[in-house]
Amino acid sequence: MEIGTIGAGDFGQAFAKRALKAGHNVKLSNRRGPESLREIVNQLGPGAIAATTEEAAACEIVLLAVPWDNVVETLASLPKWNNQILIDGTNPFHGKARKFTPANVGNLSTSQLVAALARGARVVKALNNMIVPNLEADPVVNGARRVAFISADDDGAKKRVQALLEGFGYSVIDLGNLRDGGLTQQAGGPLAGRDLFEKGERHK
Repeated sequence: MEIGTIGAGDFGQAFAKRALKAGHNVKLSNRRGPESLREIVNQLGPGAIAATTEEAAACEIVLLAVPWDNVVETLASLPKWNNQILIDGTNPFHGKARKFTPANVGNLSTSQLVAALARGARVVKALNNMIVPNLEADPVVNGARRVAFISADDDGAKKRVQALLEGFGYSVIDLGNLRDGGLTQQAGGPLAGRDLFEKGERHK
């Protein structure tokens, strides 16, 4: 499968590594354009492609991995969505790494706001509980599988993302709809930042 990323920072690259290892091709994009990504895609290796945001957004499954302050501008700059699955990996923080301040999104999940901005996309909230080092790490440790959470209002899209993440090696738990499940896993929720595992079988 060909997967796009809108955003190619630490989180986007960590996701790309997992997708590439699972045998997918990844079109990485950022607002500075493909030329700024040449070194990154060379480091990621075969299957990684530097693309425009429009090219990445045209993929069947797309990861949104930009800072929260850039979400509105980024989504507004893209063509109309045509039923692609958009994995929302954003969290409600203003600022950049080590200078974060919580953003006020009211009683909505960030994914509900993303869905309102990305009309025509099938939005799935996923991977928000994982910090970058855990996303980069092997999903299976001593036979136990790292847990990934998903939330969506579109059951078909949710099942597709579940299958994708299970293919990466994760144990996937469905948290329900975009609002309730999104609030549970995004920053400020009870599962944010938690590194949980499904217990594996013990081998003597």
